Order: sequence, then structure tokens, then C-alpha cells
Amino acid sequence: MPVRESFNYQGLDAIRVGRIDMGVNTTFVVYRLNGTLIDTGPSNQWKYVKPFVQNTPLKQLLLTHHHEDHSGNAGAIQRLTGVQALAPDLTIGILKKGFRIPPMQRLFWGAAGKAEVAPLPAEIYIGDEKVVPVFSPGHAKDMTCYLLPERGWLFSADLFIANYLKFLRIDEDVPTLLKSIKGVLGHSFDVILCPHRGVVENGWQELNKKYEYLLNLSTEAQELHRQGLSLEEITLRLLGKEGVFGVLTGYNFCKRNLIASCLEVDLDEMPRF
Repeated sequence: MPVRESFNYQGLDAIRVGRIDMGVNTTFVVYRLNGTLIDTGPSNQWKYVKPFVQNTPLKQLLLTHHHEDHSGNAGAIQRLTGVQALAPDLTIGILKKGFRIPPMQRLFWGAAGKAEVAPLPAEIYIGDEKVVPVFSPGHAKDMTCYLLPERGWLFSADLFIANYLKFLRIDEDVPTLLKSIKGVLGHSFDVILCPHRGVVENGWQELNKKYEYLLNLSTEAQELHRQGLSLEEITLRLLGKEGVFGVLTGYNFCKRNLIASCLEVDLDEMPRF
């Protein structure tokens, strides 16, 4: 399967790759701006990522977090270009040690070899534009978004993906995710550059919709829990029956995980914008 999409957005070059296209979560967008690559794409798409990396001199590689679709080509890129990836401290430790990839994720993205990654500098620039890293755990414990204040752009890692979630990985945490979204919404930006969804204009408003959705879902789930409904009953009432992804992933990625995590949200700590 060739590159699924190539595009340019206001000077930002991008390609979308993916072994299997079963919706927005199963393809990946690699972005490059003024010689800086943001995330690497998955290792099983290297034959398509490689020419994208080669066609313009690479000056810098920023990783948002360790997941295999974001970091899988870090080692290959360093061998090809001599550019070592820069990443948050938590990401460095994970990539040095290596991590387990569930079978379904390995099918979509391939393996993620160990990689020697350097820490983010005290000040980060893309060209002459300052980059503000915003620590945003919840989807992954090491995740960081990159904000370009002058442009009003947010490289959002996996913070956004969609307004309305129906599934959650077992290692994701909605209370932490909400706090991270709240923190990011404290910044000003207009455009989200999502590695799965793509370019999202009116990005602040769209991310706020996700925040509101998760708050409302948590409120409804907790009310049904107070009425005595079980986790399975609440899930069925609010999200419907489990889909094929739940079964295929052994319920590592499923609706029940989302509702269970929503039940842990402290709604008094979550203001609305």
C-alpha cells in the first residue's frame, strides 16, 4: 500500500501512512516543518517514511511520546540522517529499555525497537519560532504536546484524535486526561495538528468539545452508578454493546475501560470553559 495521502498546509509538509485503514486510529500522519520532524510514524511504514525524510534536509526530530506509531522509526532516522530524536525525559527511559506492544497494535504499527534518545533542550525552536512543550499525560504517562504560539498551532500527540470517545485503552486514564486537556486549553491556539485526524481548524473549540463530552459522560456514568447499575449495565446504557475492537484486543481497548475510568473522575475539580 503506497502513501495514503501527501499534503502541505501553510508550509507544513505531511504524509499519511498505514498498513490497514480501519478508521482514524489506524493511519498516521508524519509532519515536517522547516526541517523539523514531529514523530516518526510506525516502523512497518518505513519504506514510505524514508523518502519523506530524505527529500528535505532534516535538522531536528521531536517525539511526543513512546508509543510505537510515534517512535517506531527513531533509530532508523538517526542511522539515515545522523539526527538523534529529542524527547521528554520519561520517553527516553522507556525507549532505552523497550516496551511490550499488544498483538493488535503490532499488527497495525509493527515493532518499536529500542532507541537512544536525547532530552529536550531548555529552549526549543523550529526555525526561528519558539516551541512550548506542554506535558499532557493520560493517554500515555510520558506524552507531551508541542505548541507554536506565534502560529497558534498545537502538535497535539494523541490528546485529541476525536471529539467523542467510545473506547479507551486499559492503560489510559480519563481523570489525568481531563486535567491535561484543561491545561492545554489554558493556552491559545487555532489549529491542531493531530497525527491521526490530521489538520483540525478551530482546534481550541474542537478540543473543548472533547473536554465537555468526557465531563458529561463522567457525570452520566456516575449518576447511573449511584442508582446501583453495574459497570457492564452503565456501559451498555451509555455506549452500547462492545464492538469488534474490544473482542480483537482482548478488551485492552474497549468501551468498558472508558466507563470505568469515567467513574474515577472528580467532577468538582473539573471547571468548564
